[in-house]
Amino acid sequence: MVKVLDTILSQSAYSAEIDVPLEKIDIADWLFNLPEAEYLRCCPPDHIAAGVTWTDDGRRMSINVEQIGSSLVVQHYVAEVAEPAYCRMNSISDVFTADGRTQVNVVWELMAEKIDDNRTRYTNKVTAHPTDVFMRFLEDHGVKFEDAAAARQAAGGDHNSRETPLFAASIARRALSK
Repeated sequence: MVKVLDTILSQSAYSAEIDVPLEKIDIADWLFNLPEAEYLRCCPPDHIAAGVTWTDDGRRMSINVEQIGSSLVVQHYVAEVAEPAYCRMNSISDVFTADGRTQVNVVWELMAEKIDDNRTRYTNKVTAHPTDVFMRFLEDHGVKFEDAAAARQAAGGDHNSRETPLFAASIARRALSK
């Protein structure tokens, strides 16, 4: 069993404004109907593959494969909340590095808030927590947590800053097409 620590490995949140009323936005609908080609357009060349499935107990899941910094990450995001203006997704993500495979717990929050009658602010927040597996991986490879956290913060923040405006534009296109 993977135990998730309360410690934050990295965290970033970026926002983008879109010219669509909040009432037309449905982030959950967008996320669980996102074609793979559209996902790839939302952070080239980092985004590699995407799909949707369900857990054994029937919860919706988004599977994302992406390059974050020098690591290949396979995310198994399970919906904890899936609403039109807010989704909270939780993943025990497999991370493939030059030194081998490990796991981190990633919480992805997708939020929409009304700016005015015609505009919405989309915020993409990603918080990574170390798992016991990750902490053993660091120990086995002689890496200090602080160094791993700094590297993850830089790579994750860069990735999030580039994908957020593209996610927002994609969410807007989906809203306007309905």
